[in-house]
Amino acid sequence: MPVQVLKIIKGKLETQLPSHLQREDLKHLQTGLDHTNKYFQGIVILSYPLTKLGDGTDFFKIVLQDDTCSRINSINVLMYGKMAEDCAKLIRNGDTFIVAGFKVAESPTAREDGRHACHLQVSEESGSAIFICTQPSITPFSEATSPSVAPKYVYTPLNCLKDGTVVNLYGIVKFFKPPYISKGTDYCSVVTLVDQSNVKLTCTLFNGNLDSLPKIYKNGDIVRFHRVKIREYNGQMQGITSAGFASLTFDGTVGAPVVPRASSKVYTFVDEEQKTVEELRIWAASNLSVSGPEAKLSDVKPMMFFDLTCQLVGKAKVDGSSFLLKVWDGTKCPYPTWKVPVEAKELEGDRVLLHHLRNLTVDVLVYDNHVQLAKSLKTGSFLRIYSIHTKQASAKNEDISSHIEFHLHGGTCYGRGIGILPENNPDVEELKSFLECVELTDSQNMESVSSLELGDTFDSYTDLESPLQRCQQLSATVLTDHQDMSNTVLKTVLNSSAPQQYRIRAKLRSFKPQKLYQSVKLHCSKCNTLQEVPNGDAIDFILQGCAATAPNPELQSMSWYESVVWTTEEDQGRKITIHFVKHYEMLQRPENTLLMIEGGTLKEIWKLTRRFKCVIPVKSKEDDLELLDLSAPFLLQGNIKYYGCKKCSTPKSIKNLSSLAEKREPSWEPTEIAQVLGIEPLQYVFVMKFTLVDGTGVLNAYLFDYMTCHGWNASSSPIMLQME
Repeated sequence: MPVQVLKIIKGKLETQLPSHLQREDLKHLQTGLDHTNKYFQGIVILSYPLTKLGDGTDFFKIVLQDDTCSRINSINVLMYGKMAEDCAKLIRNGDTFIVAGFKVAESPTAREDGRHACHLQVSEESGSAIFICTQPSITPFSEATSPSVAPKYVYTPLNCLKDGTVVNLYGIVKFFKPPYISKGTDYCSVVTLVDQSNVKLTCTLFNGNLDSLPKIYKNGDIVRFHRVKIREYNGQMQGITSAGFASLTFDGTVGAPVVPRASSKVYTFVDEEQKTVEELRIWAASNLSVSGPEAKLSDVKPMMFFDLTCQLVGKAKVDGSSFLLKVWDGTKCPYPTWKVPVEAKELEGDRVLLHHLRNLTVDVLVYDNHVQLAKSLKTGSFLRIYSIHTKQASAKNEDISSHIEFHLHGGTCYGRGIGILPENNPDVEELKSFLECVELTDSQNMESVSSLELGDTFDSYTDLESPLQRCQQLSATVLTDHQDMSNTVLKTVLNSSAPQQYRIRAKLRSFKPQKLYQSVKLHCSKCNTLQEVPNGDAIDFILQGCAATAPNPELQSMSWYESVVWTTEEDQGRKITIHFVKHYEMLQRPENTLLMIEGGTLKEIWKLTRRFKCVIPVKSKEDDLELLDLSAPFLLQGNIKYYGCKKCSTPKSIKNLSSLAEKREPSWEPTEIAQVLGIEPLQYVFVMKFTLVDGTGVLNAYLFDYMTCHGWNASSSPIMLQME
């Protein structure tokens, strides 16, 4: 038979191969050599669907992995005709596959898939023979695993990884970012692993299906990855997903049950691997400190970053870029907490439960890329929220200033994100047991608000569209501070000379702008002008115009900066030049480096800001580099674009930056950079107009706030009044 199924018993084949066959190593598979009486053996790590060629011939492709630790350890095998049909029915990932009578040909996909430069062609017509070896399954997870085989996989230690290989591996999670939506349509997760070799590997994993990514809940978890592609970048190995990627995750606690959390419905797990997991647990307990910044609500303090295991009891939309999660963990925060104002129609959750838990829940405001996941969460589910930031509220009133706020900022730095924990998670089981024992009586009696009063409050807001529109619908807006001042009617205010301080009670007739993001402007403190914040398309247009001019080679790698140039494959070979500013003639670590870029797009510049301290877009002129038109930002740092006033700025030579580089420890502060470059920086300000009426007059009130390097300066936001 051209295709035979053999069994492996106690590590040996039940039926021996023909005696004239000798095993061929992967490295000896080359075109032009005689492979008669040779066989090749490998583990099936990937199989493709059975298809038909143009002439109707069946075609089946698999990938075999050798058990060597060579740079290239996998090869494609192409099968034709009846042999392809038979193998497609029999082969499973993990099977041992032996082939003889094969033809070696050059692989046209070797450069793309990182596998052997040749592939094997197999067919019954050419006299090929195939032996498929299986062994009995001994995994205890019979419902989720393959019912008939438990193949033996080859696992590569992290210190034996080679560029271009596709490997299977085990590792301990030292750091991870919970899955988040990438700039495309896929979910992305970043995981840093370590094993007994003490070598680290960072893997960037993508998948369109959230459930197909590793189910990692905390640092110290053990993972098993199958079919990870290894690439070398900046002298370090990195892992990425390849076709057929699959994972298992285990609790890393010594003595905990070895129960896998699988990314696929079908998987294998044998006793030998259980021993591997237990060995990794023991090694990690003795050699690694992987405990995360976990805390309970009763332990929090202002200006903390911590991970919180909790239950979601309510959620609500706040605006387009933020979302509210009401959570509790059974303990009480020692500080008064900020309650985010939302409309009742937006708040999801059991109202009675929310009322009972009102002194035990905290409002966590999540932003930007976390909003979409937050919207999809179900109330009642158990979560682990990573890297929550506690902030002390800024206000002149001492009582208010003691409140703290809970924020999950945008981005994924420091592992920020939200993880959904299953009911059978040990931490969830422990939390559920604790929550069942929490006595709510004291909490219920701490406030005098009755359920009826709560219902009245919700009902009054049911049909409103925003906090501002809610104010507009109520009979009056009420200022609860400054109780020592009596109310003044608008007519008196309008007839008074500025400056004065008043406390008013009035109805909100209208407000501008209607969209919150439209309230943010750029303000020049020197000429007192306001302008709109340029959008991304406008900036890209300026950058594209500058990219049309080729960089001047004579301005590259000067005494105070070092330059690198490369040509893109698209955009008709666009040239990009990056100038790295040196410090004492040496390049600094990326997080301390200022760089200048010529020919880059806004997307490319944003990527650089994630790694480097700050980026300045420039262009070449005859004898020097110069800043772009001030309609574009003169500096990008983190996620902030810094602009200059065209009217008040007098741009100076870019060489002036060298004076900052000569400092002992350059801070690269935006104000210092602007000063040496002759730029009058524009400040982000928040401006809104409210029209107030009370029957005696009409008054326009302007709300003005500005952003500092620490955020919006909410503690000093004045309301300026204009009489009409």
